[in-house]
Amino acid sequence: MSELFNSVYMESASAFSITSFVFCTLASLVLGWFVAWTYMYRNHYSKGFVGTLFLLPAMVQMVIMLVNGNVGAGVAVMGAFSLVRFRSVPGSAKEISSIFLAMAIGLASGMGYIGFAVVFAIIICGVMVGLNLSRFGEVGEQIRLLKITIPENLDYSMIFDDIFDQYLSSYQMMRVKTTNMGSLFRLEYTIELKDQNQEKQLIDALRCRNGNLEIICGRSLSGKEEL
Repeated sequence: MSELFNSVYMESASAFSITSFVFCTLASLVLGWFVAWTYMYRNHYSKGFVGTLFLLPAMVQMVIMLVNGNVGAGVAVMGAFSLVRFRSVPGSAKEISSIFLAMAIGLASGMGYIGFAVVFAIIICGVMVGLNLSRFGEVGEQIRLLKITIPENLDYSMIFDDIFDQYLSSYQMMRVKTTNMGSLFRLEYTIELKDQNQEKQLIDALRCRNGNLEIICGRSLSGKEEL
């Protein structure tokens, strides 16, 4: 059993055979497909990103095989990989964790530890699927992001407190911003409704107070999840 977790080319730390190279590459591709499939499960994704997750373990594995035992080549490759960061946009937390997972699998495969790579991929992908299926870390359905536009002559500090006390169990002002050349203020709150069915009554009460200007009420933290 322990032999399954040994390197496929332990006999030579600085060289590898074509057989071990093909075996590690195929294993990396299979595990890369597994990581990509896990990311696609109940997630929004693009074809380019999941294709990258598919191929990334094999590419990292090839780099690790080539620089194995060569410190100078390893430093050069590290510098080349660091340039990629400056040509990419920030990703979501799930994207970054999936990329790190694919790189970790590639590192294990590149060192020949296929058994460790397989077990690690199964454990982490299983946990990721479990987190997607569970409600762990989700914001409650009654949490909302509220945006209210008011004229510049209104004092926004306490203008809606009586309405909030009536319909909300908690609220917090997040940001104040001027708009329309400074003639309007836009207030942003994080709110928690006492009763989800009273959202319309809340908006109607706010409309009477802000002169029927724009009001937006939606799910909180609906944008990209960032680290």
